[in-house]
Amino acid sequence: MNAPTDLSMKTDEVLRVELEVFRRQHRDLDEAIEALHEKGTADQLTLRRLKKEKLRLKDIIRLIEDRLTPDIIA
Repeated sequence: MNAPTDLSMKTDEVLRVELEVFRRQHRDLDEAIEALHEKGTADQLTLRRLKKEKLRLKDIIRLIEDRLTPDIIA
């Protein structure tokens, strides 16, 4: 599953499934980054790439959450 290109074309059910997948990938990246830090074996380029991917996933997660959360007019 890649980044959603057009969230408006997807059903809420599909978005919820994708949201869980992206959250899991985000957690996995977080754990991988932490493990590399603890071992001290990671080069800076690898860490930078993992962190960049983690941020990309965070943005996608936020977009999907915004799409699933109804607007409330106060």
